[in-house]
Amino acid sequence: MCVLYCVRSLKLAISRLKEEVMESKTRTKSPEDLAEGKYERIFVSSLVRPDEVGVKFDNVGALDHVKKVLNELVILPMKRPDLFSSGLLRPCKGLLLFGPPGTGKTLLAKALATEAGANFINVTSASLTSKWYGEDEKLITALFSFARKISPVIIFLDEVDGLLGGRGKSSETSRTIRNEFMMFWDGLTSNDSHRILILGATNRPFDLDEPILRRMPRRVYVDLPNAENRLKILKVLLTDQENLESGFSFEQLAHATDGYSGSDLKNLCVAAAYRPVEELLQEESKEGGRVDGGVSTLRPLKLDDFIHSKAKVGPSVLENSFKLREWNDQYGEGGSRRKRRFGFDLNLNKQMFDDERAREK
Repeated sequence: MCVLYCVRSLKLAISRLKEEVMESKTRTKSPEDLAEGKYERIFVSSLVRPDEVGVKFDNVGALDHVKKVLNELVILPMKRPDLFSSGLLRPCKGLLLFGPPGTGKTLLAKALATEAGANFINVTSASLTSKWYGEDEKLITALFSFARKISPVIIFLDEVDGLLGGRGKSSETSRTIRNEFMMFWDGLTSNDSHRILILGATNRPFDLDEPILRRMPRRVYVDLPNAENRLKILKVLLTDQENLESGFSFEQLAHATDGYSGSDLKNLCVAAAYRPVEELLQEESKEGGRVDGGVSTLRPLKLDDFIHSKAKVGPSVLENSFKLREWNDQYGEGGSRRKRRFGFDLNLNKQMFDDERAREK
């Protein structure tokens, strides 16, 4: 038993040493040098190094629970691979961020690449499709081949439902791309030591079929911010960036923007910041134009600027996100997993209920 344990430990040490040697070789080469062939070079333009993203978790207002999950599932395994190399612990291969549009899913993905110190490849449908027969499979093969050379790497699929959606109504080309992608993602050719994470973002998770969901075992719901989280977002957007009047009430503005997503709040702040500019231009036009060489001074932003700007920038997300919450409750992180007896068709549910009552009588 002791000899067997020593042999296993020796094999593990040798494999780690080989990985360190390979990583040291790849660090000395640029991604352009590592890319081989015309297909791998296509993804060089989609590559963003961790020091080039420029977004950290501190730049993302609120979403503390999502950041905690990402730290446990992604950042820790990439920074400490030695803790996830034996036993049941393995690096996460797939993660899904889902929720209404504009809630910060793409921004979280950028911040995650910076915090994890990982390379970031933004993959779109256009980068994986070609008009020539058989080229799609070569592009997917090149994507994963290039990703293995620059690992640790995060392959980001924004609107993943469009690229890897359900098979029911998809074309033959889409099915081929999906099957080929899944094979390299978690198939016979995949390896846990490659440290490749597929990060998907969508506002329609119910369009993904079971094989994709199986490869994304952790699904994190990014919901619309409540008043407390809107307060955090507004402070990130406005503090140290805009000149605010003394005693500016962030709390009042946070309560006045119910239903706004993070993207909506940013657009609202941009619209409010333009009001002092508009007033200055009107004053200059009355006085005969700007004086050459003069320095224009904008007045501080007031709460009234934001309230008036609400007429121009309103919530872009429908209030009824019941279907997303239902999906999260059934499949998402922290859901209750309660099986629903009835679906969403109320008329059908009522008919089924009446038929059941009739049988009982």
